Amino acid sequence: MAHFVGLDVSVQETAVCVVDEVGKVICERKVPTEPDDIAALLTSIGGDYARVGIEAGPLSQWLVNGLPEADLPVICVETRHMKALLKAQQINKSDRNDARGIAQMMRVGLFKPVHVKTLAAQEQRMLLTSRKLLQRKLLDIECDMRGTLRNFGLKVGVVSTKNYEARIRELVESFPRLAAIVDPLLTVRQVMRQQLATLHKMLLNMVRDDPVCRRFMTVPGVGPVVALTYRASVDQPHRFVHSRDVGAHAGLTPKRYQSGEINYDGGISKCGDAMLRSMLYEAAQSMLTRSKKWSWLKAWAMRVAQRRGMRRATVALARRIAVILHRMWIDGTDFRWSNSAVKAA
Repeated sequence: MAHFVGLDVSVQETAVCVVDEVGKVICERKVPTEPDDIAALLTSIGGDYARVGIEAGPLSQWLVNGLPEADLPVICVETRHMKALLKAQQINKSDRNDARGIAQMMRVGLFKPVHVKTLAAQEQRMLLTSRKLLQRKLLDIECDMRGTLRNFGLKVGVVSTKNYEARIRELVESFPRLAAIVDPLLTVRQVMRQQLATLHKMLLNMVRDDPVCRRFMTVPGVGPVVALTYRASVDQPHRFVHSRDVGAHAGLTPKRYQSGEINYDGGISKCGDAMLRSMLYEAAQSMLTRSKKWSWLKAWAMRVAQRRGMRRATVALARRIAVILHRMWIDGTDFRWSNSAVKAA
C-alpha cells in the first residue's frame, strides 16, 4: 500500500505525518530538522512512499537535496497555493494540522510543485544577493551622513565616490565632536567599499568563465550582473516548455481579472523573481537610453514607445529580452542584430 507524507518544517523541529491511500493516519511525530532524522523515521515506518510533500521555504532546498539520498520522492510545493488550501481545510493552525493537511494534499494530488534550484544556481544567487546587500548598505551610510550633516549647515553637494571621504572630512574639520562621530562611519564605508569590490570581482570572474553568460552579453543592455541574475533565476532552461513562459515567471505579463460581466487586463503581475524583474527592466532601460548601436529589437521598442509611451515600452522590451535570452540559451546562438538575419534564421 502506498504511503504519503507531509512535512511541516521549522528551524528546530519538523512535524511528520504519514497517511495511506484512503487517508488514514499511520504516524504523527516530531523529529529534529535534519535529513538523516527524517529519513530514519520514514524508514522505520516502512512501506512504499509515493510522495513526500514539503512547503517551499528557507530550509526546503537543503532538505529536498538531502532526502532523495534515502530514495524518498520529495516534492516541493508552492507556498501561497499550500497556504490557501490549508486555510480552507482547518480552523486551528498548528504544526500537527499543517503536516496532516500537506499529507492529504499529497494523497489526492492537489498541489502545485515548484522548481528547486541546483547547488550552482544557489551559489550564484547568494553572490548576487550579498553584493546587492553591501551596495544598499553602502548607499544608506552615505545618504545618512549627507542628511545628518545638513542639520548643521554642512552641505556635501555633488561629489564623486572617490572624493566623498575627503569632502566629509573637510566639512567636519572645524567640528571636533562631529569629526569623532563621522570617523567610524567613514571607516566602515571604506571597508564596505573594499569588500564590495571583492564580491564584484568574483561576479566578473564567474561570468567570464561561463559561456552561457557571455552569450547573454551579446544582447545590447545586458551586462555581467543581468546575465548572471538571469542564469541563476532560470537555472535550467528546459523546465520552460515555451520561451514566452519566462516573461510570466519574471512577473512581466499583464494580470487579468474576469468575473461575470467584468473582464479587464491590469498592469503586470509582479509575481515571481523580483530581482530578475528589476534586472531585466534595467537592461531594457539601458538599451533604450544608453545603447548607441541600433538593432531590430531597439527599433521595435521605439515603435512601441511612440504608441504607448516610454514606460510601457520599457516593460514590453524587458519581457521580450527575457524571451530572447531563453531562446538563445536553448539554441546556443548569439544575438542577431539585424532583422534580415532573424528572418534568415
